[in-house]
Formats: sequence, structure tokens, C-alpha cells
Amino acid sequence: MKSSLQRRALLVLSLWIGASGCSAAADGYRVVHVYPHDPRAYTQGLVYTDGHLYESTGLNGRSTLRMVDMETGRILQSVSLPSQYFGEGLTDWGSTLIQLTWQAHIAFVYDRFSFRLLRSFNYEGEGWGLTQDGKDLILSDGSATLRFLDPATFSEVRRMVVTDGDAAVTELNELEFVHGQIYANIWHSDRIARISPSTGKVLGWIDLSGLLPESERSDHEAVLNGIAWDAAQDRLFVTGKLWPKLFEIRIVPGGVKAVPARGSR
Repeated sequence: MKSSLQRRALLVLSLWIGASGCSAAADGYRVVHVYPHDPRAYTQGLVYTDGHLYESTGLNGRSTLRMVDMETGRILQSVSLPSQYFGEGLTDWGSTLIQLTWQAHIAFVYDRFSFRLLRSFNYEGEGWGLTQDGKDLILSDGSATLRFLDPATFSEVRRMVVTDGDAAVTELNELEFVHGQIYANIWHSDRIARISPSTGKVLGWIDLSGLLPESERSDHEAVLNGIAWDAAQDRLFVTGKLWPKLFEIRIVPGGVKAVPARGSR
């Protein structure tokens, strides 16, 4: 997914433009715990709900929906997508899980407990990230625009452009709704944007550079992607495509980064 040189060049340009007119400050992080993660999983969506971690993985012929034991990284339950579909963003809605596809313009709705496919729906444009705010589904498509969809009819309710200062923030990827804000991975970046769901303004950044060293990244597409929030215990988890680790982190104001020994709390 999203691997052309042209798109990466556009990303570099947009990041340079954003940096030149950037107004939102960046916070750092502290690693609370490190968990094993399937290094073959091309992570596209991540959800933590009711004590379970769910993941959507991509690539044609390798796309899955899975439930993962976080302590061991073992796959507890999985369903494969037909090879013509490239799995993308994932969110929960009630007793269901909703999984996007990249360019097929189709999303799949599963029973969260059995993984039985209940129905599908179509949407315009590409599908990248997906989350929900308790009222609407929120979809990213790689642009600076987020679309809000009615979870009952899947029709578009509204859309907004994400900006940092005067600059549009493009390449919005995996999404998570955390403490009333939209968290968004920026493709090929080690930063997460914290976005106002009402205005689209970037309220701040989380700088995760150094979280997984380049020496542990097996591929140039092994980039940060995947945010899950445990609302019950206020825990934030992040990982990346083809990453061998999943991290529980705490946000540290002021850009401080502190990484403890592997597996430590």
C-alpha cells in the first residue's frame, strides 16, 4: 500500500511545508511496557476494547482481521480477506468490527465475537484509517480530509480538513479517538497528530522518533502505524507495519523521550 516514490516525495514536501508554518507543539513519550508483535503483520488498524486487542493487516493475499493475545503476540482468532482485497483501517462499533479496504471502496462488518461477516458497505475514495467517536465513524483516505459517516447507513455526515497552522496535514493514516481527540498516524512519519474533531485543527503532536530503531525495521515500509486506546485503564498502545514489537506508552509534555529496558514497566 502507498509505496510509490511520487507519493513519498509529496509527503516530504508536505512535511517541509508543515514544518515551516507549524504552530502546534510536540510532546515526547515514555515506554511503559514492550509486547511482542507479529513481524509479518502489515498493521493497518488497531483496536483495544473489552480487554481484547484486534488488528487489521494489509497486503493482497495477506490481509486479515485478527484478535491477538497482547502478552505473547499469539493470534487467538483470525479471518483472511479474499486476495483481491487489501485490508486497511479498523474500528469497533457495538458488538461489531468494521474493516476498510484500500482501493476496493468496500468495508466489511463482522460480529466481534465470532468474526462472522455480517454485511458490507461501499464508500467513495480510498480507505486508510478508521475510528469512531461514539456517534460517527471517522475515515481517512490519505489526504488532509477526514470524513464522518453514519454508522447505521454509512452515508457521509460531514467532512473536515486537518490543518496545523495554515498548512494542510496530508497522509493521514491510522486513526484512534482518545480523550475526545482524533489521534492520526502520518504515513512515513514517526509523529502522531492530535486533532480537534470539531475544527480539524492540530492541537499538538506526539513525537515517537526512536521508538523502534531503524536497525529493527525490516523494510522501508516498516513505518509507525497503529494506535489503540484502552479507555477503561487509560492505556495507549502503538506499533507499526512489520514491527516486531508493540509498545504501551505515556505521553510526556515537552518532547522528552525515555525508553526503558525491553519488557520493563
